[in-house]
Amino acid sequence: MFHTEDFLKAFKPHRGDAIVVPGRGGKHWVNISDQPDLDLPLGDPAMGGHAAFAFGLALAQPKRKVVLFDSEGDLQMGLGILLTVAEQNPANFYHFVLDNECYATTGGQPVPNAKNVDYAMLAKGAGYPRTHSFTELDAVSAALPEILGKPGPVFVTMKVHADVENKPINERVRWRTRSWVQVVGDLQRKLGIAA
Repeated sequence: MFHTEDFLKAFKPHRGDAIVVPGRGGKHWVNISDQPDLDLPLGDPAMGGHAAFAFGLALAQPKRKVVLFDSEGDLQMGLGILLTVAEQNPANFYHFVLDNECYATTGGQPVPNAKNVDYAMLAKGAGYPRTHSFTELDAVSAALPEILGKPGPVFVTMKVHADVENKPINERVRWRTRSWVQVVGDLQRKLGIAA
């Protein structure tokens, strides 16, 4: 196991001009990224929504890589998206799941069957053409050029330590620094899309 923030720092040099959706799994990305105009932090949408959003973005922007830093708790709330992604087969979609075995954003409650689920196997069974599973930072860091250098969709699951902010929700530090309107406007300008 390793820390999410360490993975995100290892990912940063490989980002290129990909659009990154930090999701619940990558909430620290907003403090690491040096291209915030290409980041789409969604804040706290309904659990299960990040994968569907990032997938839709990949379909809408087929010439640009879309990277999602998902969490296993979020993914569990909408497992059906794996089937849809596999069926549509977007070559620009890179789905990274940071599995900390708990619902970290709500206080650290364990996700169902946390120790036994093989998310890479679920994605493979759903039809993702490439899946990877990692427990060591060095291994995933070494594999990033190959993972990102080939067409997607690709599914990568990693076991990470839980970063649990065990405080009441109204007392937690907000990780999103820009409003949704600012985020979308910045991305539209970067991509040359009329607002």
